[in-house]
Order: sequence, then C-alpha cells, then structure tokens
Amino acid sequence: MKTLHINTQYLIIAIFLLFFSIQPFYGQRKKRSKQVASVSYPNSVYESLSYRSIGPFRGGRSSAVTGVSGKPKLYYFGAAGGGVWKTEDGGITYKNISDGYFGGSIGSIAVAKSDSNVIYVGGGEVTVRGNVSSGYGIWKSEDAGKTWVFSGLPESRHIPRIVIDPNNSEIVYAAVLGNLYKPTVERGVYKSVNGGKTWKKVLFSNMHAGAVELVMDPSNPRVLYAATWRINRTPYSLNSGGEGSVLWKSIDAGSTWEKISGNKGFAKGILGIMGITVSPLNAEKVWVIVENKDHGGVYKSDDGGATWNHINESRSLRQRAWYYSKIYADTQDEDIVYVMNVSYHKSKDGGKTFKRYNAPHGDHHDLWISPEDNQRMIIADDGGAQISTNARETWSTYYNQPTAQFYRVTTDNAFPYRIYAAQQDNSTIRINHRSDGRNISEEDWESTAGGESAHIAIDPLDNEIVYGGSYGGYLTRVNHKTSLRRSINVWPDNPMGYGAEGMKYRFQWNFPIIFSKHNPKKLYTFSNQVHVSENEGHSWEIISQDLTRNDPERLKSSGGPITQDNTGVEYYCTIFAANESPLEEGLLWVGSDDGLLHLTRDGGKNWSNVTPAQMPKWLMINSIDPSPFDPAVCYVAGTLYKTGDFRPYLYKTMDYGQTWIKITNKINKEHFTRVLRADTSVKGLLYAGTEAGMYISFDDGAFWSPFQLNLPIVPITDLTIKDNSLIVATQGRSLWMIDDLTVLHQLNQEVVKNDMTLFKPRDSYRTQGYGGRTSLKAGTNMPNGAIVHFNIKDFDSTKDTIKLHFKEEGGALIKTFSTASLNDKLEVKSGGNRFVWNTRYKGAELLDGMILWGASLTGAKAVPGQYIVSLQKGEMVTEQTFTILSDPRAEVTAKERQKHFDFVNSVNQTIDEAHQAIKNIRGINSKLDTFQKNYRDLKEAKEIVETATVLKKEFSEIEKALYQTQNRSNQDPLNFPIRLTNKLGHINNLVMGNDFPPTEQDVEVSKLLTSQIKIQIDHYKKLLTEDLEAFNKTFTDLKLDFLTLK
Repeated sequence: MKTLHINTQYLIIAIFLLFFSIQPFYGQRKKRSKQVASVSYPNSVYESLSYRSIGPFRGGRSSAVTGVSGKPKLYYFGAAGGGVWKTEDGGITYKNISDGYFGGSIGSIAVAKSDSNVIYVGGGEVTVRGNVSSGYGIWKSEDAGKTWVFSGLPESRHIPRIVIDPNNSEIVYAAVLGNLYKPTVERGVYKSVNGGKTWKKVLFSNMHAGAVELVMDPSNPRVLYAATWRINRTPYSLNSGGEGSVLWKSIDAGSTWEKISGNKGFAKGILGIMGITVSPLNAEKVWVIVENKDHGGVYKSDDGGATWNHINESRSLRQRAWYYSKIYADTQDEDIVYVMNVSYHKSKDGGKTFKRYNAPHGDHHDLWISPEDNQRMIIADDGGAQISTNARETWSTYYNQPTAQFYRVTTDNAFPYRIYAAQQDNSTIRINHRSDGRNISEEDWESTAGGESAHIAIDPLDNEIVYGGSYGGYLTRVNHKTSLRRSINVWPDNPMGYGAEGMKYRFQWNFPIIFSKHNPKKLYTFSNQVHVSENEGHSWEIISQDLTRNDPERLKSSGGPITQDNTGVEYYCTIFAANESPLEEGLLWVGSDDGLLHLTRDGGKNWSNVTPAQMPKWLMINSIDPSPFDPAVCYVAGTLYKTGDFRPYLYKTMDYGQTWIKITNKINKEHFTRVLRADTSVKGLLYAGTEAGMYISFDDGAFWSPFQLNLPIVPITDLTIKDNSLIVATQGRSLWMIDDLTVLHQLNQEVVKNDMTLFKPRDSYRTQGYGGRTSLKAGTNMPNGAIVHFNIKDFDSTKDTIKLHFKEEGGALIKTFSTASLNDKLEVKSGGNRFVWNTRYKGAELLDGMILWGASLTGAKAVPGQYIVSLQKGEMVTEQTFTILSDPRAEVTAKERQKHFDFVNSVNQTIDEAHQAIKNIRGINSKLDTFQKNYRDLKEAKEIVETATVLKKEFSEIEKALYQTQNRSNQDPLNFPIRLTNKLGHINNLVMGNDFPPTEQDVEVSKLLTSQIKIQIDHYKKLLTEDLEAFNKTFTDLKLDFLTLK
C-alpha cells in the first residue's frame, strides 16, 4: 500500500506582502508558488479508531415498509437515509441488515411471495422534500438480508416501488422516478426476468416524468397499474404535475401499456402525483388518489380502470399531495381503504367517507397489510416504522430506531459536554456524549431551543441558555434552568404560505445562528442580511447589505403548477453558512445559497465579495470553516446537487479570499460534500462529510482518502470537533463520533514503518459508568477508563506474545494483560488495536459458585494522576505516559479520594485473604473426604480417621462463618443470612458508588467485620500450622499408603 503520494501538478498559490498586516487585504501583492507533497497513510495504522453510535434512538423518516406473509414477527423498513432494517420480534428491536453492502436513502422493499428469503430493495426515497437523498440502484438478497448483491439500475436515483411476480421471484418490476433535478431517460417502469441481472424499460412517459407507483393485480400477475409523475426540484422551487403525469395499465405483464387516466370520469386538466391500489378480493375494484387542482381526491373504478367515479374530494386526504398520495386496499374487506397523509385515513364504505387516525408519529408514507390477517400491519411515516397487530388500536414504538435525520451539530462546555442538533420531523435535542450508565438512553437527552430545521447556539457564558431557529424565521431562547422559552424572531411576521418575494428578510429553512468567538454577548443570525444582538435577542441590528444575488426570478412561490408549498425550504437568495475566525475578532465569513461568499474584517462595517472565480455561479455554500491556525485561511464546502450536479465542491483560501483553490482530489465524483472541518490541533488535517460518508486529508486538502472505518454509508450533514473528538451528524443514522483524534495527530511515516507503535493515550476521567457495549435500543456509551491504541505490524498468534503493562508513575506494576493470559486476556491482531483499561487495581476473588448479596469485590479505581503504559512484544518494549483526571463534578478533595482508594483496597485485601482461605479449606476438606473413604474400615487408622472428621468440621465451620454455604440461587440470601465477607463486600459496594471517602460508620463497621474475619483467619492458620501438621505427622508415622483404595 502506498503511504506517500507526490502530486507534481498540485500547486498552492501563496501570496505575501510585508505591509500586509497594516494595509487592506485587497492590496496588490506578489505571488509565489510552492510544490506540495501529498501525504496519506494506510488505513491499517489508524484502524483502531471507530465511530460510536450515540443515538438518539428516535426514528427518522421512512417511506418503505413490508411484512412477510405467514411470519407475524418479521418486518422490514427502509430509512430515508439510513439503509434497511429488520425486526424479528414484532418491532421490539430492529437491526440494520444493509450495512457492509449499501446504505443511504431507501425507496422501496419487496419480499417474494414464492420465497420469503428473496428481497429486492430500491434506493432513493419518494418523499421528495428539501432534504431528500437519492439512492444507488437495486440490491437483492437471497438469504433474508444476511448478504446482498447489486442488481442494477445504477442511474435510477429514486425507486419508489418494486413488485415481484408471486409465482416466480426472478420476475420483478421497478418503478423508477429518476433524477429529481434534471430531465433524463432513466425513468419509467423496468422489468427483469432473471432476478435483476438485466433490466428492460417497459414503460416511459417522458424525460421529465418518472414512475412513482406500481401495483400488481393480486389475482393476476399479468395485470399491472402504474402512475408516472412529472416532478422537478430546484434549489428554489418544487414543481409537481404536468405533461407526463399519467395513469397506466398493462394486461400483458408490462409488454404494452394503456393510458387510463383519460378514461371516462377521471380528473381533467393537469395531473400530479397519483397513488393506486387494487382490491385483492375483487380485481375490478381500483382506487386512485389524485393530485389535481380542481378535481383532486379519491377516484374509484369498478371495471378495472375502464371508467371512474370521483368519490371523495376531501383536502385532508390530499394536502401537500407531493409528499403523500398513497392509497391501500384492505386484504380481507373490499370496502376498507386506507389513505396516507399527515394522519392516515380509513374508509369502511369503499372510499366515500374516511375517518382520521394517528400512529405514534405523523406524516405517513407507506402501509403494508398482512394478506392473511388484516389486523396485522406496518406503517411508514416521518418517525420511522411502527407495527400494529390489532388494526391500529395500538402501535409499536419508534423510540428503538437510530435513524434520525439531523442538520447542523454543535456542543456546549458542560461536563460531560452535550451535543446539540435539530432532528428533521421532530424536535431539537441536546444529548450527553457519554453517560454515567451503561448506554446513552432517553434519560441522557432532552429537547432544546428551536425546531426541526434549526441551527443551535449555546450561550458561551451559560450552558443552560440555548438559542435555536426553525423555518419561517422562528428563533427562540430557552433557559433550561427555569424551563422558560422566549421568542426572539428578528422580524416576527409569519411568512407561511408566501413565496420568498413577500419577505422583509429572507430566512432560509436552515438559517445560521452563531455566537461570536471573541465577544460572548454577541449573537449573530442571518437572513439575506447579517443581524446581530447583544441583549439576548431583545433587539437586532443589521450590519450588512443584502449579501445574496437577490435574483427576482428565483424569489417566487414554490409548488406549482397544481399545489403551492411554501414552508421556507425553497426560500432562496439567503445566507446559508457563516462563521467567525477564532483568531481575529471582527473577521466574519458569510456564504449564500445562491453562490456568493463575502468577508468582513471589521465586524460588518465593510464587506468584500470574495467569491471564488472558478466556483459555479449558483453553488449553495453549505459550510464555512475558518482555520484555527491562520486567520487568512478558510475552507468552504458547497453543493450543486439540486441542479443535478452531484460533484463535490471544496475550496481553500490562504489569503483572506483573494485567491482560491479547489481541493477535491480523490473524492468520488458523485459524493457531493456538505461540510469540511479543520482539525483544531494539527494544521493541515481536514475532515469532509459527503453524501455517502467521510473523507480525510492529511495534507491540507491536496489529497483525500476515505475515512469510513465502521461508519455506515449515510449522508453526512455536519461535523464538529470538541476536545479532540469528531462528532458527525447524519441524515438517517442519528449521531456518531470518534472519541480520540489524537491517534491521527501522532501519525508519521515512522509509524508506518515501525514493527509496533504505542500511541500516547489521551487524558481520561475518573468517572462512573460503563461503555463500549452496543445495544439495539440505546446509544453506545464511551468506554470508561484509559483507552490505549497501538499498532502491531505483523502478529502471529502461534509465535508472538504481546503484553500491556500498566504502572504507577514511580514504576510499580498495577496490572498486566497478555495474549497468553486466560484471565487478563489481551486481544490482538495485525494492524491497529485498541484496549480499554478500566483503571482498576486488583480486587478480591469471587470463588466458583459463590452467591453474594449487594457486595462488591471489584478493585479500586486508580486515583487521578500520572501513569505509565508499556507495550511489549518479545524483547521489544515501548512506553507512554498518560493522565487520569478527576471528574469535574466530583465533590471531594484529592486527600478524600485517596482515602476512598485506600479503604477499598484494604477491604478487598481482607476479603481476598478470606476467600483464599475458603479456597484452601475446600481443597483440604476434599482431601480429608478422600482420606476418610480410603481408611474408615482400617482398624489401625481409626483414631486418625476420627481426627480427620474433627478437622473437616472445624475447617467447615470457618468457611460457614466467612460465607453462606447454603446459597444455591441468587435469591437464597433472602432465606439464608449472609456472612462476614458478604457483609464487608457490601460496605465496599456502598463506598464505591462514587468518589466519596468512607463515612465514619463505614470505617467502624468495616473494622468490626475485619476483626471478626481475622478471628476466623487466625483459627484457620492455627489449624494449618498445628492441627493439620500433627495429622500429617501421624499419617506419616502410620506409614499408610494414601493412594491405596480400600
């Protein structure tokens, strides 16, 4: 593997002037260029790093669900950005089954009726809202999701429905909606007769209209119905309906198609999105939900689409039609029909009237009803998937799905610090990055300021005061200490339903909010202008002109030609990204969604247009990251995917925006990039989040490498760095983070060459909690202890022994872990490795079969201070020092903590001594038992046999005093009183609950118990040194053959 890449064509233009520091930055300067060597490292040297899923487990949008006939506990759903999920316990838990093969946006899932092991999945959701993600074609599994193969249609982008011939799983149809942003020929209905190996387009409407729905007659697989839909998204508009929106029928398995939306009784004029369903009980009954300006609603045919009746025009069934418009016939009652919308609606009279119902979350997009039991169903909505087994009376939870879609992410300065983000279709949250429990659960997060589309800003002077935005220019201040919320909109004129042209200030759906890095009272927010407040939003000052193109052609109402839809998503010519230099006060960078970049160096008094000349005109500037090392350096990420251009656009300036270079070398041409962040500790180390995952650059953007590690394929929406950890916001897999970037900080070519490398561990905290264990219901907690990363270039388990030694600062050994050890096992592989030392000293041994009640034999945790770790391979040894820090929340002094440590150690030593005595007693009594069996009938051994009986009884009495020997099950201590070591271990359990020193009564009772244990230990020692010794002498004098069985 190459570890060094030289790019001789890559030039960085560096411009310097001696008078630069005292002259305006736009003065004339000489230019010089220098050659930059590209740097990369093999993944193996940092593969010990991993992303940690922290949740929250609160489902995000889904538009694809299915169950399996005859298997009432088995269901699948596809997440809008999070891949495919499977439950085998009826929705109690879900497991992702696409990771390692594919991921991202899922539009459809189909299970073959003839073989339920065969599954087809189509990429690209049908819910084409502002944050829609495209998919990656079709994937197929023949083992119920254990493994997958790519099955074609790579340019399909969006596949809203797949149907499979019920008699032959090799015959499959796909409805391809296609590219949402530009006309293409990759649209329509496709058919495969060889299980997805090849595909044939069997229906094509036009280059602007793709297939949005596809239904097979349950009684005749040759009969198909399809709806094509003219849909187009731009950065500033959504257009639903027009030429190409047609309802179709085929009676020859897709070979030919008839247009049936022109038949008698059907809606006239411009058609938009349409949903179709056929009754499984009566194939002549067909229902369609139609988007149409004057005649929209539910249409029914009783003759297979030959004629139609408009039976329901309720707006509640067709509001925001482009986002819903799905209809489903019941599987056992031909008069029951369901329509999906904000609520879901059920009709019992064939669609004439409907009653509204709610699942646990709103905005419903798909429904599957069991063919054999219409009480059993699964629904997809903006909260994920929920299951009902009693026809909607109750539903399963969506608080077990880590598929949330997040926008921007930031952190506060609390301990443990909290991560803030806004979840699409839900609330904002703040969530602990680590917990004092086993996992990161619902107890570790709460809602905060703003709404689903918010930027969030935390008061630098008070972590409990939070500011958050939402669409419509909505801006709130929340005080978590008092639970008080205040609206502080810049201009509180609600724009809902209006186009951008009617707004005084154009606030985007996802408008920025930031605090100054230099003045903690200065709060910025951004419309098409820059607003600043220094009184917590009570008043606002404008400090800029309009910093957008302000193009009237792009400031119009969105949603035509049938339904208008103005929520703020399509508001254009707005400021979309902004950031202040951490090094230079008053230096503020501002980027617009219509492709302009501005800079002020005097706090907004003067602004300069520093838009890169080579940047596409309408590039949406999605993130701006000023360098933490040089105020002249800034990084910009932008996207053009809403024009059909999926390429990445990343730029860097080193001269305050006078010149720019594009830095996308080696990023996949389809991985458009929303965010770039510079490492805050190492200059030139960059991270980029793309539509398909993560990239890393070690050379300031000259060369990029995938940085996916264990992160699933998912769109990355934002990144932030806090305390040398990388936090990742995703669109479909909630929040993830890498806990320790210091491994990357220590990389160099020596690390690549060396046979072994021990990285300096980052500081750890002496806290409570457990970590590292994954859960299907909660986020993964940070491992608790000292985390050690090391590389072993080549490891042969048959020859090599690897050891990690942990020592006190003075060199005293605390503990050793080894690949050769059974109890203190060190797991090692060639390449990168990670080991978590829980920082505990030796505890007391728990013997086989011991049952204790409320006791702890765990070793004491190391006190804060300096420690040493050594890595040993054969004769090779390398060392690093590391620091354990005290929990900032702790209420104890260093002296008190030391008392805690000493007390726990002392108690453990006493208990361990007693348990070692018990272990020996059990061994001695076993031998005495054998002796008695061998010699009980031997006359000359009568006296010594009696002595053995007495000895055994005395030893047993000691064990019974130390431990309750009658315990056989965990609840037995309630029946048989606990004994001395259990009682003493219980005091340890009380003391170890935190860092506090033992109470006076803890000490008093422990002394009493210790003295009682000592009495038993002294008796045990007497028996060993006197009585047992005398027994052995008598045995020897009798010259008995102990091995002879009598």
